[in-house]
Amino acid sequence: MAKKISDKTYFERWTEFRENIDKATPVNLDETPGDKKKRIKRLEGDHEAWFIYYFPNFYLSEPAPHHLPHTKIVMSNPEYFMVRPWCRELAKSARTMMEVLKLTLTGAKKNVILVSATSSDAERLLLPYKSILEANNRIINDYGKQESIGRWTASEFITKKSVAFRALGAGQSPRGTRNEAVRPDVILIDDIDTDEEVRNPKRIDAKVDWVMEALYGTRSISNPLLLIAVGNIIGKKTTITELGKRADHYQIVNIRDKKGKSTWPAKNTEEMIDRVLSKISYRAAQKEYFNNPLKEGTVFKSIKYGKCPPIHKCEKVIAYADPSTSNKDISGGNASAKGVILIGYKNFMYFVYWIRLDQTGNSKFVNWLYDCNDFMIMNKVPIRRIWIENNTLQDPFYEQVILPEIKKQAKRYKVRLPISKDERKKPEKFYRIEGTLEPIHRSGDLIFDEKLKDTPDMERMEEQMLDVAVNSKTMDGPDALEGGIWLMDERATTEETTHVSGKRVSFKN
Repeated sequence: MAKKISDKTYFERWTEFRENIDKATPVNLDETPGDKKKRIKRLEGDHEAWFIYYFPNFYLSEPAPHHLPHTKIVMSNPEYFMVRPWCRELAKSARTMMEVLKLTLTGAKKNVILVSATSSDAERLLLPYKSILEANNRIINDYGKQESIGRWTASEFITKKSVAFRALGAGQSPRGTRNEAVRPDVILIDDIDTDEEVRNPKRIDAKVDWVMEALYGTRSISNPLLLIAVGNIIGKKTTITELGKRADHYQIVNIRDKKGKSTWPAKNTEEMIDRVLSKISYRAAQKEYFNNPLKEGTVFKSIKYGKCPPIHKCEKVIAYADPSTSNKDISGGNASAKGVILIGYKNFMYFVYWIRLDQTGNSKFVNWLYDCNDFMIMNKVPIRRIWIENNTLQDPFYEQVILPEIKKQAKRYKVRLPISKDERKKPEKFYRIEGTLEPIHRSGDLIFDEKLKDTPDMERMEEQMLDVAVNSKTMDGPDALEGGIWLMDERATTEETTHVSGKRVSFKN
């Protein structure tokens, strides 16, 4: 059974929260009853104005584009099933709380159940509701005193206006949740998944069954129910993703959109997002801010680091580049990553010496090609060769975007790049990676240079290697590695090479 928060901890949280609410919600004591009635009517007719007035310590930024349509749906549909897999810092719990409190204070809803992973988690999430009803001066001034005597605890309380709130941990019996004759007409599910449970699909199935049978079954057929589930997607299969399949509305919102821009720029600026993402691992960023949990894949359980032989002594050397068609110059989003990987082959073993892997713009990608070429020159690689993926979909992109950028930088750097196009018609990504890389990895013949360990690009590569699975969304690095090794095995020494002329003055490691 989940451990409940202590009385002392609860009291400290309640006291601090209540004091903050009290200070943040002053009222105009000189307002006439007529003016007060007009103001309340005006506020109730405008959801955002209502939120701003009654929750000034929550409503600190202009709403995000996704907030407004979501709120409109919730406030105008008493019978609705909405799932909000919004990432951290997008106010999923706060926005939901403001919506539900408006519905209950204006008489639209009467009986609220809030569910989380454990009973103590549910009580913690219900605490803001309870404290606001106790100490929000503006709510008390306009809607009357809410706190009742004898029915006011951390896990369950009923207001003087006969609105019931109850906290439940997942799996607890929801029986007995009637409020007089009213069955639950609002069910809130918040952070119901745990890291441990999402590793076991059967536990998720059991939890979903509980939600849709025991919990959902508390509703009245004839009385409309609003069900809102919020939470990050923290696994491949979660309660949130499964409920999303049943929902009337299901929208994943990440910290950045598909174009790499903040989904809530009024609150989360690009500079702020960059700062946060720079301090956490790629895996953590994908899980917490992009609803893309990278779990252990089905092909690689670990990767092997080691001391590699001098690259100029390898029998074959190939640099392989995947340009992707995205020109997004901000890391951490949903776009495909670009990659450049330098591979050596000696004595039936494959060695990775140099890597760049990130979501970046075309200019920086081309710069990587020159940096990789510099690395080969500095390490005396006798035959330099850089292959660029150029399948049917990428061909116009290479010719119209990448090649002109290469020529542009060639004039500046004065260097000759040994570019070849890989025009192979590639099979499905996962099966190529599994078929080409898994056997040499299993035999211990795929080695990453120990000098790469803990570098940002290698960190991304390692995360993607460990995430390789049929349904994985992030395999750009392993895909580039597979391309290079396949070419090395099949035709690397026979393909015709084209050049962009010049000579670069300075080199970079």
